[in-house]
Amino acid sequence: MKNLKINNRFTAELAADPDETNEIRQVKNTVFSYVNPTKPSKPKLVHVSKEVAELVGISEDEIESESFLNAFSGTEILPETRPYAMCYAGHQFGNWAGQLGDGRAINLTEVEHNNQFFTLQLKGAGKTPYSRTADGLAVLRSSVREYLCAEAMYYLGVPTTRSLSLMLSGDEVLRDILYNGNPAYEKGAIVCRVAPSFIRFGSFEMLTARNELNNLKDLVEYTIKHYFPEIKGEPKDQYLEFFKTVADKTREMILNWQRVGFVHGVMNTDNMSIHGITIDYGPYGWLENYDPNWTPNTTDSQNRRYRFGNQPQIAQWNLYQLANALYPLINEAEPLEKMLESFINDFDSDYKNMFLSKLGLFTSTDADSKLIAGLETVLQLSETDMTIFFRNLSHIQKTDSIETALEKIKDAFYVPEEISGEILAAWTKWFAVYIERLNAEELSGQVRSEKMNLINPKYVLRNYMSQLAIDAADKEDYSLIDELYLLLQKPYDEQPQYEKWFAKRPDWARSKVGCSMLSCSS
Repeated sequence: MKNLKINNRFTAELAADPDETNEIRQVKNTVFSYVNPTKPSKPKLVHVSKEVAELVGISEDEIESESFLNAFSGTEILPETRPYAMCYAGHQFGNWAGQLGDGRAINLTEVEHNNQFFTLQLKGAGKTPYSRTADGLAVLRSSVREYLCAEAMYYLGVPTTRSLSLMLSGDEVLRDILYNGNPAYEKGAIVCRVAPSFIRFGSFEMLTARNELNNLKDLVEYTIKHYFPEIKGEPKDQYLEFFKTVADKTREMILNWQRVGFVHGVMNTDNMSIHGITIDYGPYGWLENYDPNWTPNTTDSQNRRYRFGNQPQIAQWNLYQLANALYPLINEAEPLEKMLESFINDFDSDYKNMFLSKLGLFTSTDADSKLIAGLETVLQLSETDMTIFFRNLSHIQKTDSIETALEKIKDAFYVPEEISGEILAAWTKWFAVYIERLNAEELSGQVRSEKMNLINPKYVLRNYMSQLAIDAADKEDYSLIDELYLLLQKPYDEQPQYEKWFAKRPDWARSKVGCSMLSCSS
């Protein structure tokens, strides 16, 4: 990796843990701890993103090298770097959890390429002082999901971390996949994740909770200086503008989640990036049938705090916690409160426009909110696949009858025979309003359809698709990982050669572990 331009701004400018022993402990008066990855016994490269490699300054020839394998499996440390784990706290499922930190993630270094900065981080590379009772390792199952999902989200246009590489460690890792007392050994794996930084809401929460206000000020000013250099003015004004920028970026991220039907599953404040990018792909999922109350996370199955329909409200709640963390530097609640109050109002306005665009409506009327609410209701009367419904909606023409319109979206119904009686009447009523509204638009059918197909993806990474790739990879067949990787690079294209993936969840996946039920276990 001779072309990697190493830059250690984070470790050079912020407070380091003076204790360099890799022992699990409470780490105070610091922002990070130096720690080396655990050397894997027999690392093997499973997949690599050549695009991400080029993005950070790694050539195609270097990808094939032993030095690449060694660096991104944690076997060897890159020259002129000192890997580290970050100290942060968080609220988990609404409760203060205290110190958390990088328990199974180790930041290798920061690199600069083409005037952009990227942090390279290994997930599953071993124990750190923040591992608590865990081993800091990850398994193939969760690593395949993270590797594929981050890239899928990028090509969907959703702000996200990127995936550089997926490797097997050669070691067995003991995991209890559903936390039900049945642990089993699984193949260990390591993913290299790439982001501008991995600074989280919880990074600031930790420092404020411990009254480490000098470190808090240093971290905020470091973040503004390097990642939001457009923010100028007096310190207090900068801190407020920083918060507003994070809120705006978070709102945009959540809006995109709702657009494509993505459910993060574990929106704890330690899993929220200050860059407004999706991080920490654990028990995530895409809506199959449209259900605002659905969450893929078994840990959240009772209260459904992180359900699809509640993600905007949780984002606002998490921003409240960030505001509380920044308050000691601002000492004025009113401007923060105004920004927080406007978050949902701004989101609702953006959501309406986004949803209308999914319907192929690019003007607005007073009756549109009722049209949207009506669809959200009727979609839930019988299981209706969100992705297929919105994609096929682009086929409907202004001159179509209600019967023709229903015929064009019928493949989205999981139980077609249920579309009768009152349910059919509800659909008929909604389509009558929709077709009338469609005729008020000036766009031609072809232009409108093309615009809709750039908003409504044809292909998303459904959980059962990931599980098929995991099952094959467990047998050392990585072809499905590559097929899905290629498919998901063009999620808005027709890709007729991959038409088999434009399909509803199969019956066998309805209750299969890994397809409908997921835990935080990795």
